[in-house]
Amino acid sequence: MAISSQVKLYGMWASPAVRRVEWALKMKGVEYEYVEEDLSNKSRCLLEYNPVNKQVPVLVHDGRPVVESLVIIEYIDEVWKEKKILPEDPYERATARSWAVFAEDKCRAATKAVFFTEGEEQAKAIETLEEVIGRVDAELKGKKFFGGEKIGYLDLALGWLAFWLGVAEEVACFKVVDSQKFPNFVSWIDNFLQMSVIKENLPPHGKTVEFFRNYRQIQLAADK
Repeated sequence: MAISSQVKLYGMWASPAVRRVEWALKMKGVEYEYVEEDLSNKSRCLLEYNPVNKQVPVLVHDGRPVVESLVIIEYIDEVWKEKKILPEDPYERATARSWAVFAEDKCRAATKAVFFTEGEEQAKAIETLEEVIGRVDAELKGKKFFGGEKIGYLDLALGWLAFWLGVAEEVACFKVVDSQKFPNFVSWIDNFLQMSVIKENLPPHGKTVEFFRNYRQIQLAADK
């Protein structure tokens, strides 16, 4: 394991952003202390380490906080050099970062739009989500993972789709993960979830479904 006695990760068990930071740490073999946060009663440490957003994840390395999950992954890759996560080639690295921005912007927004709507509004949102997934599917054509044969930065950035999109489908009663429509995307999900570093560091499925079902009900009630 990498020497990392001064590493702490502040997180919340159901957060996909937190999990992808954990995946990066596990891939690198970095030892760290995990601190579970109650986001309804945030700790003094979390508020001190992330006073602007007051959100998880926060990685604290030698007393210095790093925030925003994708930024944290890049930091991890730069500090612990073994088993590179980002591509070495500058162009490929820039391309991966561009896709990560797409994931944070388009993929997340489209999924949230479906998850927090019902009826005709949800049906329209599903069309948008399918368009977005279609672009991801096209990018994965002929590939096991986004970067080739090994998990890399973009797989971690989009990795939440492999697990949490299925949770969203179950909770909000819709279906977009279709092997007929998106064979490359579904194949990537299967390959991604079969990796031990991923499947051993996922939240319990049933508990996650229950958590997001309650969360969705609260949000829908608040919007009425």
